[in-house]
Amino acid sequence: MKISAQDEYGLRILLRLAEANSEEGLSIIQLSEVEGMSTSYVAKLTRTLRLSGFIQSTRGQKGGYVLSVPADQIIISEVLRSLGGALYDDSFCNKHSAGLQICTNSVDCSVRSLWRITQLALDHVLSQVTLKDLLASELNSNKALEKILEQLHFVEEKA
Repeated sequence: MKISAQDEYGLRILLRLAEANSEEGLSIIQLSEVEGMSTSYVAKLTRTLRLSGFIQSTRGQKGGYVLSVPADQIIISEVLRSLGGALYDDSFCNKHSAGLQICTNSVDCSVRSLWRITQLALDHVLSQVTLKDLLASELNSNKALEKILEQLHFVEEKA
């Protein structure tokens, strides 16, 4: 399983907008420059994020993109689903049937169980993380994320 470039860059754009002046926002050109991406790729990502309701555009000479809702209301699992979908969904098995029309393991597949439970665990964790949790330094974000994992009983609490 891989996190896509679209997932990574979409989150980075949201973080830049969360840090920006909330009235003016940032233009596609500004986002392109600070993130080192092409303007066409930034335009594609901002369109997806806008259609998903995470950002809105402001018109005018100083127009740009701003968050539609506060950073503490933007749930990371929802952002990732809008950008690229789940790492695993049931259609995955149909796409990987080893060249056959139907997978030979379509009735009884323990590997499918692994991917389903992995996706459920990932969704459970990411549904607790907001954009605001990622606005701090890496060290502070890491502490906040570890706290979320502790609350979800994914790791043992530190003594």
